[in-house]
Amino acid sequence: MTQVESTTAFAPPAKRLEGAAPAAAGGTLTLGGDLTVRRMGFGSMQLTGKGVWGEPADHGAAIAVLQRAVELGVDFIDTADAYGPEVAERLIAEALHPYPAGLVIATKAGFERPGPGQWVENGRPEHLRAACEGSLRRLKVDRIDLLQLHRIDPKVPVADQIGALVELQRAGKIRHIGLSEVKVEQIETVRRMASVVSVQNKYNLAERGSEKVLDYCTRQEIAFIPWYPLDTGKLPKSGGPFGRVAKGLGATPAQVALAWLLGKSPMMLPIAGTSKVAHLEENIAATALRLDKETMETLEALQ
Repeated sequence: MTQVESTTAFAPPAKRLEGAAPAAAGGTLTLGGDLTVRRMGFGSMQLTGKGVWGEPADHGAAIAVLQRAVELGVDFIDTADAYGPEVAERLIAEALHPYPAGLVIATKAGFERPGPGQWVENGRPEHLRAACEGSLRRLKVDRIDLLQLHRIDPKVPVADQIGALVELQRAGKIRHIGLSEVKVEQIETVRRMASVVSVQNKYNLAERGSEKVLDYCTRQEIAFIPWYPLDTGKLPKSGGPFGRVAKGLGATPAQVALAWLLGKSPMMLPIAGTSKVAHLEENIAATALRLDKETMETLEALQ
């Protein structure tokens, strides 16, 4: 990621603490053969307003969360032009630019946002090109490390959508291409047109509809980025047998849910998001939790 110099004043970026990078406990994976990142990332969607619309309720808290994530050793941040829209990308630049060496910021394009809670696919090549240019400007970089197609637009030929991303890649504006909310057949179709280094599908302990996609990504060494890894906060609140398992491990339900994800595949890259530093620290601490085979199976059976 090559950064663009700016004369605008930003909050000073957090520095990694010497010898203190809790996120490192989760191990690493490599995107596209050349970008090695730690396997616990951070998702920026929850930093925006209600309905993923507008500015955060507490701007200072949003900046603090991003800076603390990097301080804890997180080196993969997931965002999208649609978050806000545009808000999350601006917050990332405000909090962290100039970026620490090795920080990978992945963004997405392919949605329009008419209003709060509204998402409309737009995979027209001209929209994807404009979205990329906007992300470059807001993130203050001249190349995006990973641009993921937020959705394959059924109204536009797949070849046109991927062709636009390949053109941007050849122009040096994006480094790698990823996909979101796709099936195995769609991944294979796209891979005949371009190299795919990541897939971002909804997946968590309670919702495992993308199991086949996860298996495929594991075999093909494609990063699998589960969105809603904590089922929007429902898993951490789970009581009953799930809560008892967590208590027996001396961990919180959220930590167990994230540790379960990390144990499912070496290509798993959770991006648990939050707007609170305390929740962030709890989530990152999950990287130190190891679940044996019996516990993994017990948790899966609780669904």
